[in-house]
Amino acid sequence: MAGWDDFDELPTDIRVATQMSDDLDMLCAKVMTTEDGQKLMRWLRSTLLEQPVATPDCDSSYAYYREGQNSVVRDIEARIKRSLKPKENNGRQQPTQQ
Repeated sequence: MAGWDDFDELPTDIRVATQMSDDLDMLCAKVMTTEDGQKLMRWLRSTLLEQPVATPDCDSSYAYYREGQNSVVRDIEARIKRSLKPKENNGRQQPTQQ
């Protein structure tokens, strides 16, 4: 799909959207807290986050591109932290390791 048609697939009930977000948080934690997942996160941090976003001689659009890459890594890290943080009064479950 492309364009405005994608919006038809978005949940309209906040409970559904929250559950979908919680499920993705738990999936990120389940995958990325394994030994291999931690290796992958270290690699992502070292190759993306811990590198300059731009250099003086590069086109300014490159900085936007690089910042987009960084935001993906930051989103994964935030999801892991959210999932592993104890939840107060909302009945959310913690991820389980297999």
